[in-house]
Amino acid sequence: MDILKRVLSLAAHYNFVIAADECYSEIYFDEDQPPVGLLQAAAAMGNNEYKHCVVLHSLSKRSNLPGLRSGFVAGDAQIIDGFYRYRTYHGCAMSLPNQWASIAAWSDEQHVVANRTLYRQKFAAVLAELTEVMDIHRPDAGFYLWPQVTGSDEIFTRDLFTAQNLTVLPGSYLSRDAHGQNPGASHIRMALVADLEQCVTAARRLRQFIQSSRA
Repeated sequence: MDILKRVLSLAAHYNFVIAADECYSEIYFDEDQPPVGLLQAAAAMGNNEYKHCVVLHSLSKRSNLPGLRSGFVAGDAQIIDGFYRYRTYHGCAMSLPNQWASIAAWSDEQHVVANRTLYRQKFAAVLAELTEVMDIHRPDAGFYLWPQVTGSDEIFTRDLFTAQNLTVLPGSYLSRDAHGQNPGASHIRMALVADLEQCVTAARRLRQFIQSSRA
């Protein structure tokens, strides 16, 4: 909340727009402490017109429906008006089946709660397999693990696929050099989006690969 309020104050002072990607905002682990959103922070500051704010959301993460391409934009009415006119001429309408599916997904919160429960189970099971062989920690939110690996993350990824037919993403591919170093280097990104059984199988393959490489 404090960081968002600080950014909102800067936006008001320097007149810039804050575009917040909140598609992951409903993937967290503590049901009693959901993350604070940009519009919530604006309202707490008395900015009930959400000046300088644009929030983007989607069904892709909360409902595991990335292919549906269903989302919304909310915030400053003046900014939304410009976006609406742009969208009118440069976008296309969703098909009726997708619209009906979207209505069902946006109207239901129980499946979102169940989704978070599944992620907690997957994180617990995968970490139980890998904690002893990797520098790996559960994040506060999201569905990614970012373990550290020995040596080149690119070579690690290549060799892991060759040996275990398991695909991860080199961390250096998701960042760029800054001040002489790449912050993603020597890390890999693992997405726990498959079902529990597949995630556990993948973790066991990764564990086996690491143990065999140390033998």
